Amino acid sequence: MVAAVAAGWTDLMKRKIIAFTEVGRAEFLETPLGILGDNDALIENEISAISSGTERACLLDLPNLGDALPGQFPKSLGYSGVGRVLETGKNITRVKAGDRVLTHWGSTHSNYNFIREENLMKIENDTLPSEHAVFAVIAGFSLNGLRKTRLEIGESAAVIGMGILGVFALALCRIAGAAPVIAADLNEARRKLALDLGAHHAFDPMEADYIEKVKAVSRGGVNAVVEVTGQSIAMKQALAFTAPFGRISLLGCTRVSDTGIDYYQEVHRPGIEIIGAHTNARPKQETRPHSWTWKDDARALMDFMSDGRLDMTRILSATYRPEDASVVYKALAEDPDFPVGAVFDWRG
Repeated sequence: MVAAVAAGWTDLMKRKIIAFTEVGRAEFLETPLGILGDNDALIENEISAISSGTERACLLDLPNLGDALPGQFPKSLGYSGVGRVLETGKNITRVKAGDRVLTHWGSTHSNYNFIREENLMKIENDTLPSEHAVFAVIAGFSLNGLRKTRLEIGESAAVIGMGILGVFALALCRIAGAAPVIAADLNEARRKLALDLGAHHAFDPMEADYIEKVKAVSRGGVNAVVEVTGQSIAMKQALAFTAPFGRISLLGCTRVSDTGIDYYQEVHRPGIEIIGAHTNARPKQETRPHSWTWKDDARALMDFMSDGRLDMTRILSATYRPEDASVVYKALAEDPDFPVGAVFDWRG
């Protein structure tokens, strides 16, 4: 295999890939790899991270899937990986064969991927485990969402929804100096995880006095809210406990249109800001205040992982074999207790 790569015969190579072939069905397939382009690097994957919310939505063909059309199958998912550079196209200058790299868009759940230079970065810390570093892309979505709230040290912060994006947003609120840090989730185990990661309070949004509890512990209202569920009911609740002039960052992808919000009374009069925080809503080339490039966010996150501020041993919760993809995604589709931090290990 390596000899074929060295000879530039990538068009003769095969690769293993996880694909969603129809609604609710994932398969582990073999496909042609293709030809290395001048602007690509060939990466041998070590780890790929599961983005549970996005991948479940794509698997079940839910609304608002980015560029994907309704009913469009097969789909190849996975946008966060760590691997080794095997070969580079002639225009690649920032990495070389043998480098361990973090990969972004184009990094499907596959043992080999072609990645454009703008979507990969060398991992400088050789001691950082690949299964931790791989989350620097997904956690970067959360950091981008938190940055957009312009949180200041000592302000109160709330994160609504403790999936993988919410867990990272919660941990980053604590790192950024929010006080208090408040978490909300329907799942008791995820509320406990939030407390383990530094939340001062964790509430069940189904409780009758949920809004009153959040307002009480935040001294009358939350300054910075990161909404991760994408549910209209969660958004309406957030508006009810956000402080005047507070900011709500929409980190979670909204799958259904909101209903029942009085924008005049709940947004306009109290001066609340609602901010779109999709990861594409960030600069491509140069970082600026409250809006960093994905690579600068990833570097910061890997620093936090390395020095212990971001405890990945609490977040990484499941490692799967790619060959078991059909079972893994069946569980993702059906099990509300699917592990928060899950990866595929391609090294076996």
